[in-house]
Amino acid sequence: MYKFYTSKQLKPNGWLLKQLKIQAEGLSGNLDKVWPDVRDSGWVGGTAEGWERLPYWLDGFIPLAYLLENDELISRAKKYVDHIIAKQKPSGWICPCDEDKISTYDPWVIYLISKVLIVYYDCSGDERIKKVVYDILKNLYDLLSSGALKLFGWGRHRWFECFIGINFIKEHFNEPWIDDLAKLVKAQGADYNEFIPQWKRPLNKWTFDTHIVNLVMMLKQEAVSCDILGNEYTDLAEKLYDVLYKYNGTPVGLFTGDECLSGLSPIQGTELCAVVDQMYSFEHLYAYTGDPKWAERIEVLAFNALPATISDDMWTHQYDQMSNQIACIRFPGKSLFRTNNNEAHIFGLEPSYGCCTSNLHQGWPKFALSAFMHDGDTVVNVFPVPSELNDNGISISLETNYPFENTFTYKIKSDRPFKFKVRIPSFAENITVNGDKKEKCSDICFDIEQNSDMTINISFDTVPYFVNRPYGLKNVKCGSLVFSLPIKYDKVMYEYTRNNVERKFPYCDYEYVGKSDWNYGFSDGYLSVERHPVADIPFSSESPAVTIKAKFKKIDWGFEDGYDSVCAKIPGSTKPIGEEETIDMYPYGCAKLRMTEMPFVEE
Repeated sequence: MYKFYTSKQLKPNGWLLKQLKIQAEGLSGNLDKVWPDVRDSGWVGGTAEGWERLPYWLDGFIPLAYLLENDELISRAKKYVDHIIAKQKPSGWICPCDEDKISTYDPWVIYLISKVLIVYYDCSGDERIKKVVYDILKNLYDLLSSGALKLFGWGRHRWFECFIGINFIKEHFNEPWIDDLAKLVKAQGADYNEFIPQWKRPLNKWTFDTHIVNLVMMLKQEAVSCDILGNEYTDLAEKLYDVLYKYNGTPVGLFTGDECLSGLSPIQGTELCAVVDQMYSFEHLYAYTGDPKWAERIEVLAFNALPATISDDMWTHQYDQMSNQIACIRFPGKSLFRTNNNEAHIFGLEPSYGCCTSNLHQGWPKFALSAFMHDGDTVVNVFPVPSELNDNGISISLETNYPFENTFTYKIKSDRPFKFKVRIPSFAENITVNGDKKEKCSDICFDIEQNSDMTINISFDTVPYFVNRPYGLKNVKCGSLVFSLPIKYDKVMYEYTRNNVERKFPYCDYEYVGKSDWNYGFSDGYLSVERHPVADIPFSSESPAVTIKAKFKKIDWGFEDGYDSVCAKIPGSTKPIGEEETIDMYPYGCAKLRMTEMPFVEE
């Protein structure tokens, strides 16, 4: 089992540092200034929402502040944490709800605020947090064991999230009631094995059992709970992942969910909350198992799904992203999505619903904090992104532009011996270490000696290829990057106030109106990779760092019945109606409007 480093030990560099700075200058660093549900939250004595939204935001804002070593952000994070701690009752109850109303207050947020405080402890080292979290969960134990509270709603379907806090206090206190709490939470939690049949035929019906965020959170359930429950690890996550992906998978490793499971259609959406929480689940799955499949799946999410659904300046986002997305304008009538409204795919402050507005912020910071992990005297580079590790006499600096390029320079200084592992992705070809060719492998291991001062150069190639998708469609992938045919667009800005929430530049709403052709099929198997400088915006929608030239011909694709801004799920014809064109495909994360799943034309 690997452990995570803290923000004191692990820092981002290069393009990853640029991405985090963009995030801090955008909505993440300013949400509490402009959005009532955080600014006026019930958690800080206001009259706005007093449940998940402020904790959600802090869950990403805190590690962002500490990774950037930004004193102003750190001070604001401390202000919120201090206020929350000051309001904790002698019983341990900490949520902004009167104690006589606890039985109706969904306990999911108890798990969430515990997790947030643990993130704060890891970043700040604030010793108060141990006792605060202890008291929160001891109070939960008292409520559950006495019958004063039963898990219901979100708390029942997200029971595994409580184990982040349970494992934390088990490590620091190890009292018998902690094991009993784990058993109570598991016993009252939902059993997802019972829901599997519902995942195979999605319905236009909202249920907890098929809610996409519940499901991606659920995947880590065994990894975070089996040890304290005394159960054997069985890789249940893979079994459940396989079913979800078979019937609801997308080219970028997501499951469709707008906002419940939505099948395999390339015009169904996936909620942004699901992107960041699926990454978080996979980070814990890799840490527990060391299985490289989880790390590789995280890369696909981080390098494609995450940047695709947030604007370049990170001030606006979508609630739902679509694989084939030819416009992001409000549907004039019935929503295309199964249970989301007609604006869920526009870029804005809180399109459709505000949970993603508050939750999107954890994606990049927690990914950055997972770049390196450790176990005893072993250090593993999980994600080869530009980072610097300094821990107890070990210094490792990684210079790279991965995933846009595939060369890596590790500069290592160490006062003590340790084992160093570099994870090599399964798609790597022609691997070299300091110029010497290596056989294909999942890890390259080095024994670093005491008082070392050395450089390790690693490189490999990635080859573009076609991936089969449902309905006879294909998508293009190269390494961890998925590629799309980009669609040019105009942005139409909307500033307005609704339900006392102001949308004002730069945190206003935008419709993206497509203005270039999109009705294409691949004309042959030609794919040619071209690499470019990494822009100041790493996943720039205007200057992508890598493109793939491919050959296309137009086809009579057609629109989905009832819409003029949504391509048909399946093209009406694959017969070519135009001459062959060579077009630059963009990384999925750079193409805000795109065609990702396309057929080969008939010849």
